[in-house]
Amino acid sequence: MRVLLLAIGKTDETYLLEGIKKYQQRLQHYLQFEFVALPDLRQPPSLESQRQIEEGKLILKQLQRNDRLVLLDEKGNTFNSTGFARWLEKTSMQGSGRMVFVIGGPFGFSNEVKEAAISSISLSPLTFSHQMVRLFFVEQLYRACTILKGEKYHHD
Repeated sequence: MRVLLLAIGKTDETYLLEGIKKYQQRLQHYLQFEFVALPDLRQPPSLESQRQIEEGKLILKQLQRNDRLVLLDEKGNTFNSTGFARWLEKTSMQGSGRMVFVIGGPFGFSNEVKEAAISSISLSPLTFSHQMVRLFFVEQLYRACTILKGEKYHHD
């Protein structure tokens, strides 16, 4: 399986970068994983919809023909870790392209990105910073891989 995580803006905090790197290295045993940070478009809040559109163009430009786009969005479907692992397994078998997960900017996703997505997932009903979500997602992806392999990382 090939997985791409896209995120708007760079990760500033060293501790988050270190955590992301740790789980990226662990994921190499299970799948091909790539993390790409797209440029942060700084625009005034009055241009919120324009920012969504421009960020959407950046996101859609990263997609390849058979990719399956999944939005990480607070309004998405929720899973526990085992449920996410089963969803990942099922969804990965439904196509040959990459699974592309995307963390949007602070104002959410453009309609074009929403229409291109096959699914939307919420990591929690709580709100996290966009930078923290990167680490949380990479850890959950790693956890899902260990669940699917029957390894002892996750405890029910």
